[in-house]
Amino acid sequence: MPKRLLVVESPGKVKKLSQILGSDWIVRASCGHIRELSNEGDDSLGFSMNGGSVRCNYVPRDQRAKETIQKLKAAVKQVDEVILATDPDREGETIAWHLKEVLGLRDPKRVVYTEITASAVRNAIASFRKLDFNLVGAGLCRDCLDKLVGYKGSPLVWALNNGAKSVGRVQSATLHLICQREREIQVFVPQDYWNVWVDYAEGFRAFYNGTTDSRSDATEQEIEANDDAAGNSKQVPESKRVLSEAEATRLVEEARQYPHQVIQVEGKTVHRQPPPPFTTSTLQQAAGSKLRFSPDKTMQVAQKLYEAGLITYMRTDSVMLSPEFCTSARKWLEQNDPQNVPQQVAKHRSSKSAQEAHEAIRPTDVFRPSTQLREEISADEFNLYVMIWKRAIASQCKAAQLRKTLVITQSGNLLWQARGQVIEFYGYARYWNNLSKDSVLPTLQQAQALVLDNAGHEKKQTQPPPRYSEPKLVQLMERKGIGRPSTYAPTVATLKKRDYVQLAKDHLQPTALGLEVDAFLQKALPDLLEAEFTAKMEDALDAIALGKQGWQQYLNAWNQDYFVPALAKAKTVVISGTNTSVTKERKYETSKSRCPQCNNALSKIPSTKVKKKYFLKCTSGCENIVLFWSDRSKSWSTPQSKESGSQQKLPSSITSYPCPVCKKPLEQYSYTKDGQKKTMLRCSNPQSRQDKKHKDVAYFNTAKGWWSPKFGELGS
Repeated sequence: MPKRLLVVESPGKVKKLSQILGSDWIVRASCGHIRELSNEGDDSLGFSMNGGSVRCNYVPRDQRAKETIQKLKAAVKQVDEVILATDPDREGETIAWHLKEVLGLRDPKRVVYTEITASAVRNAIASFRKLDFNLVGAGLCRDCLDKLVGYKGSPLVWALNNGAKSVGRVQSATLHLICQREREIQVFVPQDYWNVWVDYAEGFRAFYNGTTDSRSDATEQEIEANDDAAGNSKQVPESKRVLSEAEATRLVEEARQYPHQVIQVEGKTVHRQPPPPFTTSTLQQAAGSKLRFSPDKTMQVAQKLYEAGLITYMRTDSVMLSPEFCTSARKWLEQNDPQNVPQQVAKHRSSKSAQEAHEAIRPTDVFRPSTQLREEISADEFNLYVMIWKRAIASQCKAAQLRKTLVITQSGNLLWQARGQVIEFYGYARYWNNLSKDSVLPTLQQAQALVLDNAGHEKKQTQPPPRYSEPKLVQLMERKGIGRPSTYAPTVATLKKRDYVQLAKDHLQPTALGLEVDAFLQKALPDLLEAEFTAKMEDALDAIALGKQGWQQYLNAWNQDYFVPALAKAKTVVISGTNTSVTKERKYETSKSRCPQCNNALSKIPSTKVKKKYFLKCTSGCENIVLFWSDRSKSWSTPQSKESGSQQKLPSSITSYPCPVCKKPLEQYSYTKDGQKKTMLRCSNPQSRQDKKHKDVAYFNTAKGWWSPKFGELGS
């Protein structure tokens, strides 16, 4: 039998697939994308748009990609047939097309599988198809859109001269969500209110719920929704808000004055349906809240589980499960938890844009023993696998049954309310517990007299809306249609890498730079920040993938009708000096430490180069007041000169030589190093020296005279 070549994306799959297919196959990996748009042509875009058509110039991504292409070409010569088995999504289809192009394949066979098991892989090879050029078109269109926005939009923020690096189609819309929330927090004004309650000798607490004349809707039962991004914090019950201490005190006194009795008891059984199995988004949310994984880490760990053949493909927005898995899960439940086998499994709906051909994320074998698996994979992989296993099994279980109780009591014309809940049957929650803990109320009767044990109130304050955790941000991106499963994790990672956001107590906080960039883009490219605008672009890419729209026509129309005029308008914002006004608005978080000169609070200046991730500086007009944290003294202090083995600063003097960057005079700067006195020339303008262009302005005193590694001899 002639040898055949199977080309996959990840090298991590090669060993497993080689074992499945045997010696008659050669399995090789492209290592992800092998080509990218070149930096040639107008604005270094690597593609041109003429008369409604688009011409793309793709080149190998890097030296490693060039080497991979050569190895794949050599492998092609050894076989009679080439089969492309890249990942089962738009990105994977685009990579398959690139492989077809660089390897000179006329009509390659394309196979798709969502789990690396022997049966799935062999079935996929037996039912091969041709390349889907609608999916490829959507992938090429996304490439061009991202480069168009990045390469033509990013120079706008460079003009801010503040270290801003990039603008992005998905990145900027996501940053805007974080900055919007931060501004809501900044303008939030807390309000005092009082929580009023009564304790009964019968063993429960009830909360003020209005009067007989102005009764709140006490019969409305709260609805518990499955929220994978939520932590384990339980909502504390409160009374109807009382806005003054005097009124709260009056209510307590009145509660003590009049007898109490039960006027209403309601009890009903509520069925909570099982949650759906994981999609990419919900997996990232749950792993973030339960395992403290970042979205990026979740996808890296899930990739390893997929390559090991333990779970199905982890980039999916579908909650569908194969009939084979449902049968297998039911069999597991019949053997291990027969009381949890439902007559009919709950139906879960995927989002409108979900690709129903894909499955949800699930284990490939529900019967695999966990004790054996724990020894074969890392702790992170095992914990994520168990979470995926539990969620998939839970989705196939019976609903949970809860007995909810509502009690209304009365004293005088005041009403008090208590809620209780008892879990009567755990159902799916045996595997995925998202239910509140039991809150048991005593058995009470209508018109029953109650004995007041205590009454009181406590002062509280309204809280600002919370910053988004990484799981909550992914949830919000999905709900608003910003990005797709493959882009959630990279987008969050890029925002952190660009120093636009930072993690503060497990929550995403925009940096001063991020807020500045967002404020500028609100004036320069406001549409690009709107979730609805970005979501429509994603919908257009989905329509292209389904063959409902031509990608070249869409790209040309989007560029001409929106982006060209939008850029022209944005450039007037830059020219008119809006960037200067934005920079002046830059605000920093203040410290409790005070400036030693003016006694004003020092500002926290973000910096990745120091241990605390920020240093303190006076921004009230005092020059050169900068404090760094000292682990030795456990205090903020000015930078100390180092001991004999390091540099020690000495006085400097102005020279007649001009700076090669800004033409300001150079200063002769003296220092000691290793006990020897040395001199160098640098720019005398301290403001200029903070600019990146000046970092190489350093002339050293050599035998030839003043010489710079960057600018050569002085004056040359």
